[in-house]
Amino acid sequence: MSYTIDRMVPGTGLDDVDARTRKALADHGFGVLTEIDVAATMKKKLDVEMPAYRILGACNPKMAHQAIGLEPRVGAMLPCNVILRAVEGGVEVSAIDPVASMQAIANDRLQSVAGQVRDLLAKAVAAI
Repeated sequence: MSYTIDRMVPGTGLDDVDARTRKALADHGFGVLTEIDVAATMKKKLDVEMPAYRILGACNPKMAHQAIGLEPRVGAMLPCNVILRAVEGGVEVSAIDPVASMQAIANDRLQSVAGQVRDLLAKAVAAI
C-alpha cells in the first residue's frame, strides 16, 4: 500500500504550487497549521544544499475533532503532512494517506474517518 497521495505539477516552481496547494486544501476544508522549509533548515543546520522541499501541516478541524473524540492520542499523528518538492521538470506534491498512517490504531470508527480524510485530500491534490 502506498502511504502518499501524489501528483506531479510540471513546468512550474515551488511558490506557484504552494499557492495552488493552499487554495486546493482550503477549498476542501483544510487549513495549513504548520510550514517547514526543509531546504532552508538543512542549509542553516548542516550547511548542505538541497532542492526546494517544503512540508505543510494541513488540518481539517471537523475531521480532526472527530478523530480525537474517537482516539484521544491520535493527535500524535496529526496534522496531515503535505510535501512540495522541486524535481526535474516541476514540483511533486505528496500528501500523507491517512488510512495508511492510521493502520497502527485498531479502531474501526477511526479508520472510517481516515477514509473520509483520504478522499478529501485526494480531491485537494487532484485540484492543484
